Amino acid sequence: MTQVSMTSIAQLRSTMAEYPEALIALDVVEDCEGDLEDAAMVLAIRYGLQPDQNNSNWLEAIARQCRGVVCQKSMQADLRLGTYGSVAAYLADSGLIPSILVAPVLMYILGTGIEVFCDFGSEDDPVL
Repeated sequence: MTQVSMTSIAQLRSTMAEYPEALIALDVVEDCEGDLEDAAMVLAIRYGLQPDQNNSNWLEAIARQCRGVVCQKSMQADLRLGTYGSVAAYLADSGLIPSILVAPVLMYILGTGIEVFCDFGSEDDPVL
């Protein structure tokens, strides 16, 4: 279970105020008491997606789909600077994942750590 604090939710809310879907997603994360996996499942089901509910790593798998975008040097720099809105907009426009899941995915990536998330050296994780 990936847990985020109410403080983290508030910070992300302030940086993504221009993105209504992100704010909806953050409300759901808040309602789920910071549990990102639960929030992502609720959002996916609410928006007609069929997440693999038996896969405890479902959110991680969705986040990995974004790795090629998020791990570009310019995107990593934006995340390190806290300019999440530009990364969120790029992800939403990319079509890699449903835009309603962008905020939970970004929170997952930030919680994991951008360096850890973008480490392609793992034998389990081939380079995308």
